[in-house]
Amino acid sequence: MTATADALVVFGITGDLARTKTLPALYDLTEQGILTCPVIGVGRRPLRNDELLEHARSAIAAAKGERLDRRVLETFLSRLSYVGGDERADGLYSRLRTALRRSTLPVFYLAVPPATFLDTSEELARAGLLENARLVVEKPFGTDLVSARELNRRLTALVPEERLYRIDHFLGKEPVQDIMYLRFSNALFEPVWSREHVDSIQVTMAEDFGVEGRGAFYDAVGALRDVVQNHLLQVLALVTMEPPAGDDDAVSRHRLDVFRSMPSVDPAHAVRGQYHGYQGIDGVQPGSDTETFVALRFEIESWRWAGVPILVRAGKALPVTATEIVVRLQRVPELRFGSHRLACPGSDDVVFRIGRDAGVTIGLFAKTPGKEESREVSLDVSFLDELGRPPGPYERLLTDALHGDTTLFPRWEVIEETWRIVQPLLDDPPHVEAYRPGSWGPRRAAGLARRHGGWRVPQ
Repeated sequence: MTATADALVVFGITGDLARTKTLPALYDLTEQGILTCPVIGVGRRPLRNDELLEHARSAIAAAKGERLDRRVLETFLSRLSYVGGDERADGLYSRLRTALRRSTLPVFYLAVPPATFLDTSEELARAGLLENARLVVEKPFGTDLVSARELNRRLTALVPEERLYRIDHFLGKEPVQDIMYLRFSNALFEPVWSREHVDSIQVTMAEDFGVEGRGAFYDAVGALRDVVQNHLLQVLALVTMEPPAGDDDAVSRHRLDVFRSMPSVDPAHAVRGQYHGYQGIDGVQPGSDTETFVALRFEIESWRWAGVPILVRAGKALPVTATEIVVRLQRVPELRFGSHRLACPGSDDVVFRIGRDAGVTIGLFAKTPGKEESREVSLDVSFLDELGRPPGPYERLLTDALHGDTTLFPRWEVIEETWRIVQPLLDDPPHVEAYRPGSWGPRRAAGLARRHGGWRVPQ
């Protein structure tokens, strides 16, 4: 059994990610009795301990509101301390080593910009702090295939793969994990989950807001790097992988099998868009061709999925905010008996909603009352209504890192394959087409799904 960590060190403890995600998650883990070890925050600001505690108290109170339990908060704060200053300055890592003198298995969580991952890790290694430690880094892991390989080469020279945890917070979302349970815990789905019955698969991640306040960051990234190469491909793997069996590595192996069976994307089957007004946002470079929308078609060359188109789209300034996966079943033939004609005007969809209104919808056709025709009806389940409030993604992922469970952390081979899949679109990107905010992207994107019933509009 993997040992539980005896200290958690959070770099970037005063940053936005820690304020909005990490600190509230650590409070929740304290409430659940999971987090019992010391937490050491590291930041560039020269704060006193009491100043950090006030920062954490304010962040957690803002996140929890009326659900805040003061006793839990004070318990967490009693375990929190701070080591601050310029990470390149003499003494910071020496002070950190002193703070960890009683720890034999620390977890270092780098909630810092990706450009600083390597420098911070090298400093930790020089200070002798990585010898028995787990190292947790945020996405994105590299900016393309070449940079990801170089980053991995240098990081794994400092800490071995089995102790390197790459966070993709989408995999920590409870509705994402529900996909696997829905598929393999219900006899309803698996018999039709193949090319014999599935017409197409759609993945949509839509956001009804733009990039205001994040222009400089987003302009260097774009939709493909921001959400497709990581979040959406990881979700797609859970929808399409084979049933896992065997050891604890079974899920990771089968996700990898999906990516290895996917050819690299053909830029001719991709559409890139940019919404009107994007170039007027602070931080966006004049004449930028960064995409705020991307739609593309993938294939999976496996016995189960050969010939089934995989359609993915993601974008900013769209009509709604929603993330969903649609498994569209093949249309049934028209049926005639006597003077009756039974025709279904569309396809049955199985929809996994993993956004704000998480749940599953199964589309069916039923008889229209008083008429000899069918109409679409839905069987709909809201996970919040039926199952209660789920844990947040950082609760789950930090718990797993503390316990040494790597199931939900993409390993290097997976990261490498996802970059390989999208690399042609980075090397030879199609021209960016303008679209109106509040629309579904460039008109040409609709053509990718036209032969398969069109894109489903999230409800």
